[in-house]
Amino acid sequence: MSETVAIPHGLPMERDAGPFDPPGQITRLREARPVSPLVFPDGHEGWLVTGYDAVRQLLADTRFSSRQDLGIVHVPYETPGMPAATEPSPQVPGLFVAMDPPDHTRLRRKLTGAFTVRRMKQLEAHIVDIAERQLDEMARLAPPVDLVKEFALPVPSLVICELLGVPYEDRETFQVNSAQFLVKDQPLDEKMAAYGAMTTYLAELVTRKRAEPGEDILSDLARQDDLTIEELTGIAFLLLLAGHETTANLLALGTFALLEHPEQLAELRAAPDLLPDAVEELMRYLSVADIFYRYATEDIELGGETIGKGSTVVVSLLAANHDPRRFDHPDTLDIHRRARGHLSFGHGIHQCLGQQLARIEMRAGFDGLLRRFPTLRLAIPAGEVKLRTDMNIYGVHELPVTWTETAR
Repeated sequence: MSETVAIPHGLPMERDAGPFDPPGQITRLREARPVSPLVFPDGHEGWLVTGYDAVRQLLADTRFSSRQDLGIVHVPYETPGMPAATEPSPQVPGLFVAMDPPDHTRLRRKLTGAFTVRRMKQLEAHIVDIAERQLDEMARLAPPVDLVKEFALPVPSLVICELLGVPYEDRETFQVNSAQFLVKDQPLDEKMAAYGAMTTYLAELVTRKRAEPGEDILSDLARQDDLTIEELTGIAFLLLLAGHETTANLLALGTFALLEHPEQLAELRAAPDLLPDAVEELMRYLSVADIFYRYATEDIELGGETIGKGSTVVVSLLAANHDPRRFDHPDTLDIHRRARGHLSFGHGIHQCLGQQLARIEMRAGFDGLLRRFPTLRLAIPAGEVKLRTDMNIYGVHELPVTWTETAR
């Protein structure tokens, strides 16, 4: 049995082998011990779970709590201006991603009807239209352009704004503040200022919708008297943040990955029917949302280890998605792979509510982009692309691209 893994300078988060690969130290830990004891920077002992089977089992086990108010949160990387351990975070009304049943069940159940596969399929043609209109605007620009600004960020932002009933003209408010909220290494007061700006804006919005509801998801929720304004605000924050940040980064980073694999890009252009599997593979391969936390509510056996009650457990979806015990040659992008079963949307009761929406947006986005810009390429060397290593959702800050022709 190997010894406890001490990481005095924090959990290694840098994708040091390349922009799309897991951190080398995480990979070595997974191979040696998929459920590893972990010493946090403050000396507290917890656990790091990196193996696919163990991560999947953990996420399905509700004895591993999502509530951050159960104990001290030990931050697994150094954060300038913040202590390594912070006091327990009180539960935020409406933020059901950080709740357990029955609170989680009550709030999530109110949203399941809005995000059914059937309803998302009904929206597909409209989402395709949104993507095509954004590509029309991009085609009118003189290259080079930043793909993040002109395409990857606007498409999911437009879609989620329309679904929720958030005015798209207010996007500067939520895009800037949500990006600031997701910066990893920042003083707590800066993070809370961004959070406060978003929630103040959203509280005013849901209050208006309760008075004069429209035809959108937040209005449907606002009609329900058993939800408080605070709960509506928390739900709106979660849906708006998750609804544009993850998909935007997948569209941009996925385009970067395809441009760096030109033979697979050419195959995808020649055979668009490969796109659904390619989207699943890009989600597995890139794993833009990586680190999650759980808290053991009792002694629990996992992967041959006993995780003691009260332990903080760090989960790496990126490491699990690159586990060779589950995926052959996992560090290779393969658009022919059947990557169903990847954990990029999580697993268990907290599995991503908007996963079908994200799939439709990515299929529409990649299909339109590759068809409309057959000569798309990077406008700068790949090594100069600014990666979001400083953010809690991985991606690129900017992706300068150029082209010599466009098509319909």
